[in-house]
Amino acid sequence: MWDPDVYRRFGAERSRPFDDLVGRIGARTPRAVVDLGCGSGELTAGLGRRWPGSRIVGVDSSAEMIRAARARPGRCAYEVGDLRDFVPAPDVDVLISNAALQWVPEHRELLLRWIAGLPPGGWLAMQVPGNFDAPSHRALREVAGRAPYAPRLAGVVRADPVDDPSGYAAMLSAAGAAVDAWETTYVHLLPDDDGDPPVLRWMEGTALRPIRAALDDAAWSSFRAHLAAELAVAYPPRDGLVAFPFRRVFVVARTPSAPNRTTDKEPS
Repeated sequence: MWDPDVYRRFGAERSRPFDDLVGRIGARTPRAVVDLGCGSGELTAGLGRRWPGSRIVGVDSSAEMIRAARARPGRCAYEVGDLRDFVPAPDVDVLISNAALQWVPEHRELLLRWIAGLPPGGWLAMQVPGNFDAPSHRALREVAGRAPYAPRLAGVVRADPVDDPSGYAAMLSAAGAAVDAWETTYVHLLPDDDGDPPVLRWMEGTALRPIRAALDDAAWSSFRAHLAAELAVAYPPRDGLVAFPFRRVFVVARTPSAPNRTTDKEPS
């Protein structure tokens, strides 16, 4: 279960990759923009400000997140839906997915289906975390592989669920799209101020969610304590802050333009 309050603990840090992704979309006057995996809608609302004449829709599989999104003021519409079932409507000129597709094993097939379903000159933009070989996730896999957790977490923790930028670029280029793909490592400086390792608090909003769902309260408390000990060693504080490098993978792809659609910029 997603918890909007836990997820937004590090809202400023989580919003920066979204802003960097959207900044590379050259659409000027899209008819409709869909945010796939919109969460509680904080970032989706900004799309309405960027494209004030466009229909803006957020889609998320979490009913809790969509309830939080619908409580926000603004003109964006929000829907509960499975990304695997999404098919772009004919007027969707921009599809965005920010930090969601790492949860979907078949997301590569989805990307190909979505790019094929966009109109001429349509834009597909995605960002996924690329930090699965970081100390945080190595510690997560190590603790998950111990007794007594291993039998209950078999198949829950995936070692490397995303590609590198070159892999996505090759796949979408072969599908006929113009592609801009890159990676960025952000160094988040997290305050060490409440007793728990701040990287643990970060992970509780995302990577630890399926583990929490798979364990009962006693097992979760034990797992959390073991992981906290590992993270405290991997990410020691300095002057009240913990440096948390976080690699992210970005892709912006555009379908070939129709002859009469020349108002948007190509990816660069």
